[in-house]
Amino acid sequence: MGMARLAILGAGAWGTALALQAARAGRQVALWARDADRAAAIAAAGENARYLPGAALPPGLLVTADLGAALAGAEAAILAVPAQHLRAMLPRLLPHLADPAPPLVLAAKGVERGTLLLPLEVVAAVLPGAAAAVLSGPNFAHEVAAGLPAAAVLAAADPALRERLAALLATPEFRLYGSDDPMGAQVGGAAKNVIAIAAGAVIGAGLGENARAALVTRGVAELSRLAMALGGRAETAAGLSGLGDLLLTASGPASRNTSLGIALGRGEALAAVLAGRVGVTEGVATAPALVARAAAAGVELPICEAVAALLDGRLTVAAAMARLLSRPRRDE
Repeated sequence: MGMARLAILGAGAWGTALALQAARAGRQVALWARDADRAAAIAAAGENARYLPGAALPPGLLVTADLGAALAGAEAAILAVPAQHLRAMLPRLLPHLADPAPPLVLAAKGVERGTLLLPLEVVAAVLPGAAAAVLSGPNFAHEVAAGLPAAAVLAAADPALRERLAALLATPEFRLYGSDDPMGAQVGGAAKNVIAIAAGAVIGAGLGENARAALVTRGVAELSRLAMALGGRAETAAGLSGLGDLLLTASGPASRNTSLGIALGRGEALAAVLAGRVGVTEGVATAPALVARAAAAGVELPICEAVAALLDGRLTVAAAMARLLSRPRRDE
């Protein structure tokens, strides 16, 4: 394919890791940072010291705060901005998109507060007709940045679009699987962050590994129910963008959502935990929005409901666990 150009919009940990991966895949890469000073600092240091220290950017990788420069000649644009910032970002792209516009790859996971829309639905509302796909899966940014083996899902209804995007980004170490179930992939990506907070709270509260395993397993059942109610498929919940992503995110303190849950489980206050963080913990904004979206679809999500109540102070960890454990007995 020669030196195809890829624009990565969002210079957090995941955006930076994807820029490194795109360069590894032999692409010309532009990494866009919202703040000009941040872009200049990353370019000068040759690394994103704030979000991904120690991961050297290859020479020739453009870091810029100029959207026009980032999008010029791009064959695809990967949006690695937090889910809650996606709507504000999209109209800013319009003046800089070529005709035909490059496809958008959504790397954010979550549900928009207020509208209760998933990322692809936000794109459809703001940029009707835009070609867009979802990138999701069990990927810690620091490991992808280091070139360690990983797999992810590229989900889009159009098989040609999936194939084209996978060819731009995949390498033997970063294996991309196509999926024609973008709804299921998005639900998995959103729900796993919420369930991981619950998993962390169980560990932080000293309730043990058995409890965490039970909770994560029931969490998969929850995200599967919601995916199916919204038009996705059950098997997607058992794949990389569902169970795979949940296993990684709920597995330990390297996950922002699990570490937040651990802190809450130990009795720390949410505001204090968030104040000490650099990156966005997506599960916090997503929990109430996910629960509301599920309620609108007539789906019960007991674990996610407990997390939402824990986050807004309606329940303590002990009360949340008691509520989950006291649910009526039934067959699995």
